[in-house]
Amino acid sequence: MPHFILLTRLTPESLQQTKSIKTLEHRVVDQLQSHCPEVVWLSSYALLGPWDYLDVFEAPDITVATRVAVLVRSYGQAHAEIWPAMAWPDFKSMLDELPKHQGSWAARRALMVRHIPVRDPQAD
Repeated sequence: MPHFILLTRLTPESLQQTKSIKTLEHRVVDQLQSHCPEVVWLSSYALLGPWDYLDVFEAPDITVATRVAVLVRSYGQAHAEIWPAMAWPDFKSMLDELPKHQGSWAARRALMVRHIPVRDPQAD
């Protein structure tokens, strides 16, 4: 299944007490299990920065991943972003399937430009 990254930033209201963060987590997990049973949670991290949490999960498609983000936003009092992610070995395999280019883009462009006929304005 495709992997997705979920970045979550809680609203200031939800951060007033540490107990409320745990309660909030339980509510969100219950909603996700109920409405997205096909999602497999791979890992979760607390962050020190502009985002509070980073979660990695598998979902069958972008529609289900979007459902996760919507549930987190609506039940979690949070801002959320979903990013599709590809495992490094899969990324390298995908690169191997791309056509091989000869030379740099600038060299290929220079060859293309030479073959474009140019009209001489003096000849008119």
